[in-house]
Amino acid sequence: MIRESYLNAALLAGLLAVPLCALLLDEPFIITLATRAAILALAAVGLNIALGWGGLVSFGHAAFFGIGGYSMGILAFHAQNFMPLDLGFMVFDGTKSMPIIWLVAVVLSAFVALLIGLLSLRTSGVYFIMITLAFAQMFYYFAISWSRYGGEDGISIYIRNDFPGLDTLVPIQFFSICFAALLLALWLNARLVASPFGLALNAARQVPVRVQTVGLDPARLKLVAFVISGAITGLAGALFADLNRFVSPSMFSWHLSGELIVLIILGGVGRLMGPVVGAMLFVTLEHVLGGFTTHWHIALGAILLGVVLFARGGVIGLVCGPKGQS
Repeated sequence: MIRESYLNAALLAGLLAVPLCALLLDEPFIITLATRAAILALAAVGLNIALGWGGLVSFGHAAFFGIGGYSMGILAFHAQNFMPLDLGFMVFDGTKSMPIIWLVAVVLSAFVALLIGLLSLRTSGVYFIMITLAFAQMFYYFAISWSRYGGEDGISIYIRNDFPGLDTLVPIQFFSICFAALLLALWLNARLVASPFGLALNAARQVPVRVQTVGLDPARLKLVAFVISGAITGLAGALFADLNRFVSPSMFSWHLSGELIVLIILGGVGRLMGPVVGAMLFVTLEHVLGGFTTHWHIALGAILLGVVLFARGGVIGLVCGPKGQS
C-alpha cells in the first residue's frame, strides 16, 4: 500500500506538472491535451466505482457521459441565442454558469443511472452488458433524430461557460477546474472504498450470498454504486463538452463506453489511480502515434493485449504488485 500511495502521488504530480511546464514553454495545445486526459480520467473514475468495486461491466456509460454533455450544450445553446427553454412546467433562459450546468448534469445522469440500474441489475454477466449497451444506443439514436439540437451535426457553443473568479478561456485555468474535479472524484472514491458501504460493495461483488446472510441486499448496494458512477461520468461529460465547445451524438456512442473500459484495464481495475494512468497513456498514444499514422489504435490494442496477458493488474499492478501486497 505504501508503494502504491507514493506512485499515486507521483502520477498526480506528473499530470499537474505537464500543463505547468507547457505554460512556461507557451504550448497551450499541450495544456489542452492534459485537460482532455483529466476529463477522461474523471469519466473512468466514475466507471471504476461500478466496474472495479461493484463488478458491474457496464458498456453503456456513454449514456451518462452524453447526458452530461447535452445538459451543457442545451443550457448554453439557449443562453447564447437568447432563446427561452420551455420545460412545460417552467420557462428557463438557459445558463452559462458552470456550477449550475454541473448540477443539472449530475442530477440528470444520476436519475437516468437509477432508472437504467433498476432494470439492468435484474440481470448479470453478459446480459447486464448488453442491456446497458442497448440503453446507451437508444440515447445515441435519439440524439441523432433530435433535429431541434442539431441532430447528427450536434450543437456548437461559441463561448466557453463561466466559472466565478476564473477566465475559462485561458487553457491553464480551465485545466485547473478539471484537475480539481478529478481530485474531488478520487477523494470520494477513496473514502467510498474505505467506508462500510465500500466494504459491503466489495463483498457483494465477490460473495453476494454471504452478504445476503448478514441482512444486506447486494442488488441495492450495486444500484447505489451504479448511480454514483453515472453521476461522476455525467460531470465528466459536461466538462468534455465545455472543453470542445461542441456536443454531438458521438458522446453517446458505444465506442466511448469501450474506451472508458480500456482506460481502466490499462491502469488497473479496482485501483484508485488506474483510470488516471489509463487516460494519460491513451492521450499520449493518441497524440504521439496519431502524428505518424491514423492507425494508432493498433498500437493501443497491442498494449492492451500485453496488459491482459502479462499484467492482469494493469500498469499499477505491474509496478506495485497485486492489491494488498503494494
